[in-house]
Amino acid sequence: MAKKKRKKQSKGAAFLWKTLFLSMAIGFISLFALIFLVRKDVFGKLPSTEELAGLRNEEATLIFSSNGSVIGKVFAQNRTNVLFQDLPKHVVEALISTEDQRFFEHSGVDAFSYMRVLFRTIIARDRSGGGGSTISQQLIKNLYGREKHGPLTVPVNKIKEALVAQRLEKVYSKEDVITLYLNSVPFGENLYGIEAAAERYFSKSAAKLKVEEGAVLVGMLKANTGYNPRLHPEASKGRRDQVLALMAGNGKLTPKARDSLQALPLRIRYAGVDALDAYGYFDAQVVRQSRAILTELGRKNGTAYDIEKDGLRIHTTLDTALQHAALRSVSKQLSAMQPKLDRELRAGNVRKGWEKKMGKQASADWRQNERSVKEVFRWAGKRLDTLSYRDSLWHYHSMLQAAFLMVDPATGKVRAYSGGNDFRTLPFDQVQSHRPIASAIKPIIYAAGLERGLEPCTYLNNERKTYDELEGWSPQNFDQDTIGGQVALWYALAHSMNIPTVDLYFRTGVDTIRDTFKALGLPVDGVDNPALALGAADVSLQEIVRAYSVFANEGLTRDLQMIERITDARGKVIYQGRMAPATRALDQEVAETVTAMLRRAVDEGTGASMRSRFGVRAALAGKTGTSQDYGDAWFLCYTPGLVAGAWVGARDPEVHFNSALGTGARLALPIIGRTLAAAERSPTMRKQYLRSFPEEITEVDMGCAPRREGNLIERFLDVIFRKDTRTEQDTVKKEKERKGFFRRWFPKKGG
Repeated sequence: MAKKKRKKQSKGAAFLWKTLFLSMAIGFISLFALIFLVRKDVFGKLPSTEELAGLRNEEATLIFSSNGSVIGKVFAQNRTNVLFQDLPKHVVEALISTEDQRFFEHSGVDAFSYMRVLFRTIIARDRSGGGGSTISQQLIKNLYGREKHGPLTVPVNKIKEALVAQRLEKVYSKEDVITLYLNSVPFGENLYGIEAAAERYFSKSAAKLKVEEGAVLVGMLKANTGYNPRLHPEASKGRRDQVLALMAGNGKLTPKARDSLQALPLRIRYAGVDALDAYGYFDAQVVRQSRAILTELGRKNGTAYDIEKDGLRIHTTLDTALQHAALRSVSKQLSAMQPKLDRELRAGNVRKGWEKKMGKQASADWRQNERSVKEVFRWAGKRLDTLSYRDSLWHYHSMLQAAFLMVDPATGKVRAYSGGNDFRTLPFDQVQSHRPIASAIKPIIYAAGLERGLEPCTYLNNERKTYDELEGWSPQNFDQDTIGGQVALWYALAHSMNIPTVDLYFRTGVDTIRDTFKALGLPVDGVDNPALALGAADVSLQEIVRAYSVFANEGLTRDLQMIERITDARGKVIYQGRMAPATRALDQEVAETVTAMLRRAVDEGTGASMRSRFGVRAALAGKTGTSQDYGDAWFLCYTPGLVAGAWVGARDPEVHFNSALGTGARLALPIIGRTLAAAERSPTMRKQYLRSFPEEITEVDMGCAPRREGNLIERFLDVIFRKDTRTEQDTVKKEKERKGFFRRWFPKKGG
């Protein structure tokens, strides 16, 4: 009986062994058949050695400031490539110790690792042994991704990666493979490559990573979200310590070094996605110009450039020190003024009127008015807040915005630029936007008068008049000046007087004013409207800064320049920017005279708080502007080394102050005042931007009395003189009467 039982057991064991052998044979045949089919491209074409030889990672294009700081990136994937010699040795050792200890011993595929996975991970169910993919195989997965093949997806992709990895190592050295891997591996947060990761998490280049910092980044490769040092610091530190232990076990760290490094706390210096927000508006303009430049280059040399993938280097004119000084000024000014505007808006019940208007064209979102968590921009910093749909819209609708532009007038180089408060939430660029220019246009009118032959001591009429032929238009001075009589031309500009400026407009004539506007690059629409003299024209901050640059540059004008040069990823210059040629826009003496008068505006006129409040001692020329109902506040100021312009207002001109808080002097001037005060404290910026004016400007004759009473003869001659100079506008006047133009345009504000 026992014998039969043993015989039966023997037959059962033999059957099991036969079954196992047959299963293994079928498995090996299936595996080799699958490998054969993959080799024959049945599951998709494999990259050839020729294709692998031309392999190059996509790389983000970097935008640099004038001092070499990175101020922007353009990318499909956020990646910056590095060379092997720039990689710290400890980073390479950490990678090999953690991901592929036999890296320098295999040829792309490590059979020993597969056996380890088979026996340790699958049979013994020990997950600590890691995967069987080599660094080369992981690289192929990172570069080419994985396709779906139904139930065969995993084995087919593994075979593909193994085959291509072997081809890869026939083309590239081990050092090249390491470099390609570290330049392509994902680190979460849309980051690719160790350089981008080092910049994000430690605010430094990969070449400067410490051992413990490199271990943090290498540790992230196992799970870039789970071991993100910002989101999960405890898990990240644990993984870091594990990497350090593996390095010690691989002989790359002494036990003492391992222990001392593991004892260190996790420290990061995170530079998040908003790290480059300070330059968002400027970067957008640079990218727009660069695309046009690259398109033209490609047309000439037959090379197709991809700004998002080619790793170009765009070097710009921006001065980060001046930019940040201006941004701090904006933040300080608007964080103080926004609550004051909010109080006025609440007192006037403005939101109720806005909601009534919006309700007439209400969308489904408006009607539902759901509450949700949103990232909201505030001057104290972006933060998550729970807001209703209407609250969110009103938050930005009622927000004061500021734009600034600062230019070197001699070269046209843009030194500071911001088109609003926050590029991500408010991307519309107010530097390019056309807004009512108000009294900031007056220096242009006075320049035209000087071109016509008038002088600083020419006296202008200051008697309030009613123009019946212009629908009863009766301009008055902003400060309610009712003294009348006559005022010197220089005094009228320094104190931004309206009535004398209208007199000057008529004396100068439309043709001369139009020619002056054209020469200064300003739009000429509406030049034949006398209300233009008081700022009834829409002009962009960029246009008016460029026009004031002519005064600062002794009558010469240049196009603005943002891009110095563009290089490829290897540093070869493919585009060299050139300073735009200068053209004569104004007679030099006219430009110097306008500057002399605008210096009086800063020293004793509408810009006097530059001295009294902000303590700027440098020689300055400048002009304020305040549009109708305080909708737009302007301030322009310049030296021979810098023209600085600022605009402040809400997106909708119906949102505004109802008090003197909304004037150019109170709202826009402080931005430039604090910026130039900071520049004056900096030896470098003071020397570069706050240079003295030429002596000729101090010699301009303004020695006449500011005011005088006109006698009867003078007034009679004045009337005749103005009648003569106004004859050229007869046809224009009739056209304006036909259109009923003036009631829409005549502003009341002047400062």
